[in-house]
Amino acid sequence: MPSAQIIVFFILAAVAVLGAVSLIVQRHPIRSALSLIVVMVSLAGLYLLQGAELVAAIQIIVYAGAIMVLFVFVIMLLNAGEEERTNVSRIARYAGLPLGFFLLLQLAWWVGRGTQGMATVAGQSPAMTRNLSRLLFTDFLLPFELTSILILVAILGAVVLAKREN
Repeated sequence: MPSAQIIVFFILAAVAVLGAVSLIVQRHPIRSALSLIVVMVSLAGLYLLQGAELVAAIQIIVYAGAIMVLFVFVIMLLNAGEEERTNVSRIARYAGLPLGFFLLLQLAWWVGRGTQGMATVAGQSPAMTRNLSRLLFTDFLLPFELTSILILVAILGAVVLAKREN
């Protein structure tokens, strides 16, 4: 009988994959952005299962909150409509499936190789979170604040582009 943690993992993983597929398949950009929020929230749940509470909180606050609000804001300002479907090129049709399969094999190999050293990291979450927080707000405070200014400039640029008269 699988444990509750494994069941929750598979549920969150399935939600993340379904959200990612919905992100790609949706024709309307707002629906795609909402699908991306579903993916980010399910990833935050996966981070919680791994004991990375800080990363899960950052995932929700920064990505699912601030960045997605910015995306939706820009989509609405640019008045993006539904996407028009075109015929897929022959190269993408015939080369996409073998390349996608090769990418899947590569990812499986790297994940399998990367999980060999995972047992040594378990149990160090509170100390690592404290050290990461200390580094973020002491040594890396300037890049952190510069990133927020960069995001503010991007919002202002979107407003200027949306207000431009034709």
